[in-house]
Amino acid sequence: MATHHDLIIIGTGSGNSLVTPELEGLDIAIVEEGTFGGTCLNVGCIPTKMLVLPADRVLESREAERLGVTISREVSVDWPGIRDRIFTNRIDLIADGGERYRRSQGFVTVYAATARFVGERHLALSTGEEITADRVVVAAGSRADLLDIDGLDRVDPARGIHTSDTVMRMDELPQRMAIVGGGFVACEFAHVFSALGVEVTQIQRSSALLRAEDAEISRRYTELARGRHDVRLETVVTSAMRSDAGTWTLGLKGLDGDTDVEVDAVLVAVGRTPNGSRLEVETGGIEVDARGVVVVDAQQHTTADGVWALGDVANSWQLKHVANHEARIVAHNLAVDAGRMDGEPLDADHRFVPHAVFGHPQIAAFGPTRAELDEAGTPYVAKTQSFGDTAYGWALEDTTGILTVYADPSTRLILSAHCMGPNASTLIQPLIQAASFGQNAHEVARGQYWIHPALAEVVENALLGLDVQPRH
Repeated sequence: MATHHDLIIIGTGSGNSLVTPELEGLDIAIVEEGTFGGTCLNVGCIPTKMLVLPADRVLESREAERLGVTISREVSVDWPGIRDRIFTNRIDLIADGGERYRRSQGFVTVYAATARFVGERHLALSTGEEITADRVVVAAGSRADLLDIDGLDRVDPARGIHTSDTVMRMDELPQRMAIVGGGFVACEFAHVFSALGVEVTQIQRSSALLRAEDAEISRRYTELARGRHDVRLETVVTSAMRSDAGTWTLGLKGLDGDTDVEVDAVLVAVGRTPNGSRLEVETGGIEVDARGVVVVDAQQHTTADGVWALGDVANSWQLKHVANHEARIVAHNLAVDAGRMDGEPLDADHRFVPHAVFGHPQIAAFGPTRAELDEAGTPYVAKTQSFGDTAYGWALEDTTGILTVYADPSTRLILSAHCMGPNASTLIQPLIQAASFGQNAHEVARGQYWIHPALAEVVENALLGLDVQPRH
């Protein structure tokens, strides 16, 4: 017989934040198959950024030469020290503490198990138990994809085959690593490992890295990356063979025909798949789209009565800040639906979703690219501002950083922005705010002081430089 709860939450990433004060006292079940905290805390955003920091310091020491400073001491990398600072001393403590706290709450039951739907709001667990609830939230995230190639079709850290889930916990740095993929995960790890002394070969099937970015940023970043490590464009992996000595030979097919590369480890970073299929959500009456994403409405309701979904399992952005926003919406709507709060349900706001790539340099953007605006026939004005044409950018000796702003020619409302350069993820925030609150470019540029000579003048100058004539 199934155990009944008032609410079941599947996943402890952003799903863990759903236990708000308004819902305390309900009989809540939390189902987690792995480590508390989800992708971002354990294998994603936070540990990767902690890895990016030492990598940035290495490259910055080399770049200091153009400022008249030569740091001649050879770089020494303490990989176990870097790894343990991240996990042993930080991440693992937070994850363990989060689970202990939830288990200590008398109204919360934690099930350490995998789950699958066997009916409406009815789950079967890998422990053999079955649970039901009046309300269910699917916050089960996504998983790293692998390749349909023998040897690269499963994670095997002991044999040197990794995804982002395992590569940060390696016992030692390999001398040579192949990174398959050209998106943000692949590019961030290529930056990290090449800066730390690994001979990186990055294999990308398209003609440029970060193809989802504005074309000029993608082009510039690809050129910079090719100056730091081996980048094989328009190339695919066709085979993988492991030698008795433990090295891997990857067969490649690309612009130069059939070639191969010998490495000590392989990181497969070719995308992520939502976990809805693993939960067999359709058995619970929950519809998924052609990409496997759980279908939700503006209030994060699924197509099943009493079931909400949020995060990577229910959107294509696969970003922690999107999952957090959706969790706030779901928490409110759960409280209203359960009669624990007065008011009306809220809609999620996905108008201006930003993202960042923490390579070197950083990239940050929101809204459509130039190509997407052109394809949609959207009128726009645009201004591309070079970092080096501002006082602080000049002081930095920056030669590659740019910010492009697109705006509506009649209203001057900001449509999108795309940035590459130092602190891009911070620099773009005033533009996200302006777009979100309907402030036009002139108001933002002239309605406030801009510190001189701060890097924020890149934003000011881009706004002031917008042409009043529309371009299509």
